[in-house]
Amino acid sequence: MALQEELEIQGNYLFKYRSYFPIIVVVAGLFVYYFSYRNNVLFDLTYANEKFVFHHWYHWLCLGVATLGQLIRIYIVGYTPANTSGRNTKKQIADELNTTGIYSMLRHPLYFGNFFMWLGLIMLTLNLWFILCFCLAYWIYYERIMFAEEQFLRGKFKEAYLEWAEKVPPFIPKVKNYQKPKYNFCWKKVLKKEKNGVFALFLLFLIPEQIIEFDVYGTLFQHSWMMYPTIVSGILYFILKFLKYKTNFLVENN
Repeated sequence: MALQEELEIQGNYLFKYRSYFPIIVVVAGLFVYYFSYRNNVLFDLTYANEKFVFHHWYHWLCLGVATLGQLIRIYIVGYTPANTSGRNTKKQIADELNTTGIYSMLRHPLYFGNFFMWLGLIMLTLNLWFILCFCLAYWIYYERIMFAEEQFLRGKFKEAYLEWAEKVPPFIPKVKNYQKPKYNFCWKKVLKKEKNGVFALFLLFLIPEQIIEFDVYGTLFQHSWMMYPTIVSGILYFILKFLKYKTNFLVENN
């Protein structure tokens, strides 16, 4: 089998099961995080309050990086039509070719946003080798998915796709290419599709914090600043889940 066909088969397979990649990353990250903490890589509980302060602000920095990724996803999903960008895992879907908004700057903006979401979490470990390994694994994993997606889009949209791909880079944004989005921003689509990501984002930042609190104080949720946004996003998640399946509130107009 030619390499081109092999990469496409691998990409379609990884696309179908890409929701499992974050689980592997989270489990590995928690082990590395706890190892770093137990070896005083994160901060020294005995002597240096400065290290604790550093860790506190570094935690905010990591959350900022992850939030940037989530905001990128919200922007993309809000401005794209149905049956294009989303969380589908069964097969490639594209009723039309997205070429405006953030898609005028790069061809795979969702994976660009995902990268920052997961990078923020991985940065919590303060383990340079683990961060580099994550970046390499993300590149190898999603490069194949992007290849398969582009083969699909090229086959469906032909010259229109080739003309767009000629001007727009795959992953690093080309800001000067920016064009105003074709569609209006749809909050209903964002609420329906990104509620999972927002809740998961805060929850995954809460878990490492609770690991340290339990180890240091023997308590849970008593020294936590991440608990409140996690609770709020969790309540919002279940409300939106109910509205999605029991009402027409989140039905999109376009």
